[in-house]
Amino acid sequence: MAPPDLGHMTPRTRNRIGLILILVLFTAPLIAAWVLGERGWLPAGKRNYGTLIQPPRALDAARLVAADGNALAWRDPGWSWTVLALPGPRCAARCLARLDELRRVRVSLNQNATRVRLVLVGELASAELAALAPLRTVRDLDGALRELLPTAPDELAVAFVDPQGFLVLRYGVGYDARKLRKDLERVLKS
Repeated sequence: MAPPDLGHMTPRTRNRIGLILILVLFTAPLIAAWVLGERGWLPAGKRNYGTLIQPPRALDAARLVAADGNALAWRDPGWSWTVLALPGPRCAARCLARLDELRRVRVSLNQNATRVRLVLVGELASAELAALAPLRTVRDLDGALRELLPTAPDELAVAFVDPQGFLVLRYGVGYDARKLRKDLERVLKS
């Protein structure tokens, strides 16, 4: 059987083939995106560098109290995110350097810096605390965040709490501050 002679197609057949090609041209990307989405693939720009906490954990019942005796308010009408600094036992030189790095990450957010509050779950000497302003310290009275604290001395872990009081992301010891900043920028845009 000989292949059809494409040069002698009727105008109606050529129009149908053109319409089918246009249809394929527009539907192929949609089908490819659906297939990739079903397989769990996400573009690199949509991944978190921190560990996503699934499901997000409500911290309404957590009793974190500042030095002045006031409890930390989780629901923030100013729509601020809370970055929890979680030190291991004996926060010394390395831990303090990481806290300063967190402070600088916050400052680097420019106009969005006011939408981020830094909270250290633990205590520091007043001179060290003054150097890290606007870092606030709180005590975890009921141990609600105990499992997030590093066990090694002089280490620091970090966690993000959204403006509604849900723990959503955490970073273990040795996190990359640049990647943490990218995640922070991403959540501030949302």
